[in-house]
Amino acid sequence: MKLLIIGGTRFVGRHLVNSARAHGHDVTIFNRGKTNPGLFRRVKTIRGDREHDLDQLTGNWDAVIDTCGYIPRIVRLSAEALKDKVGRYIYISSVSVYSSFSKIGINESDPVGKLDDESVEEITGETYGPLKALCEKVVQDVYGPRSLIIRPGLVVGPHDPTDRFTYWPLRIAKGGDVLVPDNPSAMSQFIDARDLADFIVRLADNNVSGVFNAVNNPVTLNTIFETCRRISQSTTSFKWAPVEFLQKNNVQPWSDMPAWVPETGDDAGVAHVDISKALQAGLNFTPLAQTIQDIYDWETERPDDYELKAGLKPEREKELLELLSK
Repeated sequence: MKLLIIGGTRFVGRHLVNSARAHGHDVTIFNRGKTNPGLFRRVKTIRGDREHDLDQLTGNWDAVIDTCGYIPRIVRLSAEALKDKVGRYIYISSVSVYSSFSKIGINESDPVGKLDDESVEEITGETYGPLKALCEKVVQDVYGPRSLIIRPGLVVGPHDPTDRFTYWPLRIAKGGDVLVPDNPSAMSQFIDARDLADFIVRLADNNVSGVFNAVNNPVTLNTIFETCRRISQSTTSFKWAPVEFLQKNNVQPWSDMPAWVPETGDDAGVAHVDISKALQAGLNFTPLAQTIQDIYDWETERPDDYELKAGLKPEREKELLELLSK
C-alpha cells in the first residue's frame, strides 16, 4: 500500500511512519521540514506548506493520513487537491469535538461542538474542538464513503512534546511527597501513540471508512501512579488533594494536574468514552507498564536541563503540599 502522511516527523506522525514501514508499506511524507527534518532519511519526503505548496504532490496514493489539520479552510485545500490522487482520506481528529462530556459512554453518534462564526481560525480551548469537528465535516463532504475519521483522546508515550502524561512518570521517579489530584479511584483515559498509529494503519489496510473513538479503557489514577512508582523504584509518597482544595488554590486540571479532569457535571464522562466500535475494528493496547517504561527510556535522550511543559513547578508543588498538610 502507498501512503502519504501529512506531517510525519512529530509524535503521532513519526509513530505512523514507523508503523506503516513495519507493515511493509511505501510511505511518502509531506511537511515543512521544521520538526526533526532528518528523522527518516530513507523515506521519500516532499517539502512544502499545505496551504501553498500542494501542487508539489504529484503522485497517487492508496490513502493520505492527515496528522495536523486544525483549520477547516486549510484542510479543505488539501482534501480537494488530493481528491483524485488518493483512494482514502484519513483525518486524525479528537474526542474534543464532542459538545459535552456529561454523558457516560459518549459514542461516535453523539453531538459535536459548533461555532457561531465558522470562519474563526484562532485556536483556543473553546474553539479547538468545534474547529476539529468542522475539519471532519470537510473531509466527509469531499470524500464521502472514502473518508475515515479517528478521534483519539490524550495521546501518550515516547516523543510526546506536550508532557501531558510524561509529567507523572518523571515526577514520581524523583521521589518524595507528590501532590496528586482527587482520589485513588478517579479515572483517566488515554492512548499510547503507537497503538493509535497501528490502529490507523490497520484500518487503512482494510479500506475501512467511518468514525472511530480511539482511546484505551479507563484506568484509575492510583493504577497509573503505583505503576510509575513500581517501575521507577522510587520511594514516593502520594498526597491526594481533594478537588475542592485544588479549585480553592487555582490548580488547573489537565495542565497543572495532567491527564486528569474532575468527573463532575459537564465532564462526568470525560474518562468514560465508548470505544466498543474501535475494539471491534481491532484496536489493541500496549500494557500500561510498558508505556511507562518506554517513557523512562526515551526521557534519557532529552537534555538534562529540559523543562517539562505540563505539571507543577517544584516550588509551586512544595507550596501546595505545605497548605495541604495544615
